[in-house]
Amino acid sequence: MDATEIPALPFVDEHATTVETNADAVWHELTARMKGARGFRVAVSTPGQELALVGHHPFSRYALIFHLDETDQGHTRLRAETRATFPGPAGAVYRRLVIGTGAHALIVRRILRKLRNDALL
Repeated sequence: MDATEIPALPFVDEHATTVETNADAVWHELTARMKGARGFRVAVSTPGQELALVGHHPFSRYALIFHLDETDQGHTRLRAETRATFPGPAGAVYRRLVIGTGAHALIVRRILRKLRNDALL
């Protein structure tokens, strides 16, 4: 999958946090932590603005897109958008297990919290 295929994936959810530092500091932490993340590869890397990671396995094709937006106070709004498709009956079961249980949301919120805290160090 490449960057051109991301918009075709169905929207799953979006989580966000505000980081009380500039986008450069957030970008540095984001790329240090997420590039090379297991199960993902970088599809889009626009420094200070967007990092899109994509991946696939037999039960799903997915993208996790991080958006960085500067606020009026010089802080950064960091958003994590998930898009995914879950083909076939096995994909439907997998979706219920990962998305339906709230496990995905919990993990993404934990990632955002860790990125926020580490960017402030």
